[in-house]
Amino acid sequence: MSNQSTNPTPQARITSTLKSMITPCGSTDLPVIFEIINDSARAYKGVIPADRWHEPYMPMAELKSEIGKGVRFYGYYSDGRLEGVMGIQDVKEVTLIRHAYVRSECRGQGIGGKLLTHLNQLSGRPVLIGTWKAATWAIRFYETNGFVLLSNGEKNRLLTSYWTIPDRQIEESIVLADKRWRNHANKLPDPTSPSVTPAAGAGGAPSVAADH
Repeated sequence: MSNQSTNPTPQARITSTLKSMITPCGSTDLPVIFEIINDSARAYKGVIPADRWHEPYMPMAELKSEIGKGVRFYGYYSDGRLEGVMGIQDVKEVTLIRHAYVRSECRGQGIGGKLLTHLNQLSGRPVLIGTWKAATWAIRFYETNGFVLLSNGEKNRLLTSYWTIPDRQIEESIVLADKRWRNHANKLPDPTSPSVTPAAGAGGAPSVAADH
C-alpha cells in the first residue's frame, strides 16, 4: 500500500484557489470590461426611458473617462475568464459603487454579490449606489445585500452632491445606502435648516447594475 499523502500539493492548492478570484482590473482588461458592460446593459433596453438608452450603452471613450476620473474596476475571474466587473470610486467623504455588471450567461451564480461584498470590505467610508428606478432587479439585489433605498428628497440631494448627471437622469434614478451612511447621515446637520448651505455639485459620475 502506498504511503503517499492524499493532501494536495502546494501547486494544486494554488490552482484550486485561482479557479475563481476577485482582483483589480488592469489596462489589458479594458476591451473585456467594455464587452461585459455593454452585454449586460442590454437588460435596460425597453426598460429605462428611451431617451436615456443608446448603443453602445457605454462607449469606450466614456469608459476610459470614468477610469480617468478615479473609478477603479475589480473583476471576478473564473478559470482565468473575466465574468463580472464592479467599480469603486471615492468622492468627498463617501465611496460610490459604480458600473456593476455580470456577463448575461453568468447571471444567477452569485458573482455580483461576491464583488459587492469584496468592494464593501475595501472601504471604511459610507457607501452609496445609484441606479435607474426602473431597474427593479438591481434594486432588489442591493436590498438583499443590506442596502436601504433612500427617500426621493435625499436621493435628489445626494445625486447632486456626489454625482454629476443630467436633471433628466436624476428624475429617473434612485440611491441606496449602506448602514455606514445611515450612521453618517444622522450626524449631519439638517439640510433643510436655514443655517445650512446645500452641498455644491461635485465631480464623479454614475450600475445586477449600479449605473450612476
